[in-house]
Amino acid sequence: MTSSATSPSRAERKKQELRREIIDAAFDCFAERGYHATAIADIATRLGIGHGTFYRYFQNKRDIVDHVIDDLIDRIKTALTEENAPDAVSTLDGYRAQTARIGESLARIFQQDSRVPRLLLFEAAGIDKAMADRVLDFFDLATALTAGYLTHGVELGYLRADLDVDNTASAITGMILASALSSLRKPEGEHQRKLSEAVRRLMYDGIAAQPAER
Repeated sequence: MTSSATSPSRAERKKQELRREIIDAAFDCFAERGYHATAIADIATRLGIGHGTFYRYFQNKRDIVDHVIDDLIDRIKTALTEENAPDAVSTLDGYRAQTARIGESLARIFQQDSRVPRLLLFEAAGIDKAMADRVLDFFDLATALTAGYLTHGVELGYLRADLDVDNTASAITGMILASALSSLRKPEGEHQRKLSEAVRRLMYDGIAAQPAER
């Protein structure tokens, strides 16, 4: 088998690169202008390409925003792979370290570009009902992923056996989304670090004062 049979040609790579550039430019335009105020011409002008070139890759503006949202969701899901997968740890200490890594990864995503939470949590939901439903589906997916971590901990015995997994997962997801929203007003790294730490402390220790040791 030749190498050309297993790797894309130069022309195909250039097509993939341009497609990627169009998605990135669309993200910039949607985040800066808003979806409804952005025209195909704005995206094409930003890249210095013609309308015809755009339409060779995407059907219309609604088509490309789906790809933009796909990309944002993939960025977030990447933080939950490999060593951060639900079944990657087997002890409470391991889970504490894992949630710290996940919190740091998500904080970096939201801190590096505040347009990510703005577009995903605000702009996208106002595009149309189908996109609003898709945003809600993303929240459901995030909750289901969180439930997977909790279920794994219950099964291995490092989380309490009577844990209400589904509702606890919803509560944790809500705290994470609130953290993302706070990054719009306070994107500073130190604030996001402290907020992530507070979420984890609430997860493990609650807010009730602990009885003094005797």
